[in-house]
Amino acid sequence: MARINLRPWREELREEKQKEYVSVLVLVTIVAGAIWWFANGALNSAIEVQQGRNSYLQKQASALDKKIVEIRELRQKREELLDRMRLIQELQGNRPVIVRVFDEMARVIPDEVFFVSVKVKGKRFTVDGRASSNDEISQLMRNFDESAWFSDPNLLKVQAGTNGFNDFDLLVDQSRPEKDEVK
Repeated sequence: MARINLRPWREELREEKQKEYVSVLVLVTIVAGAIWWFANGALNSAIEVQQGRNSYLQKQASALDKKIVEIRELRQKREELLDRMRLIQELQGNRPVIVRVFDEMARVIPDEVFFVSVKVKGKRFTVDGRASSNDEISQLMRNFDESAWFSDPNLLKVQAGTNGFNDFDLLVDQSRPEKDEVK
């Protein structure tokens, strides 16, 4: 007798292949989900690390900006202090000079010449005075010219006074003698 297989083997094979396909599909989906989850985690972690680095760099840059501003302020204060020190040194250096100038002024005045006023503007002296004669005024100008502490005497006016004296106005510049000229 011939055997006839009435079992639906084709349908069973199809169902078995479909179950296998679904299980492979589920497995691939799970693997793809796991890969996506790990890749997403790694990417987010890398982004967080980079953001941390960026914030650190920004903090350091702002700290350096503050230090730069502070350094600029310190340099400005240093320049101001150096200017003050130069001014103080100049004043200290010129302190004995005015004494020497007035001492020299007393030496160059002839006997019959009197100063009424002496005004100083910078290094220029304006002298108003009286002299018994024009010769005394000429002698005063020669003395100023020969002095190491004065230069360029310039007589502005001479006027005969009512009391027998001649009134005069004179400009003279202060000069700084060389060390070997100072007596």
